[in-house]
Amino acid sequence: MVSQVQDDSFNKEVIQSSLPVLVDFWAPWCGPCRMIAPIIEEIANDFNGSVKVVKINTDKSPTIADKYGIRSIPTVMVFIKGEKVDTVIGAVPKSTLINKIKKYL
Repeated sequence: MVSQVQDDSFNKEVIQSSLPVLVDFWAPWCGPCRMIAPIIEEIANDFNGSVKVVKINTDKSPTIADKYGIRSIPTVMVFIKGEKVDTVIGAVPKSTLINKIKKYL
């Protein structure tokens, strides 16, 4: 399951998570974001219990987007124990995201 997070819940849901977290920075008007949305859902199901998957709408949560230097979306980041360890920018194949996640499991 993919959770929606915002500026006020990012710290609790991502930074304090005991699991690795895949964060999808997106916006409703972004075509490539809509293209990878089903892939993000699949990854959440595939890695259920071993990776937490969240989405953050950059229009509604600009503070977090600014903090992590989001300049283009979709941007997908991997967080381990509160630290950003990897970033993928753009609509990429599912295999690319899976390979990023597996590096940290």
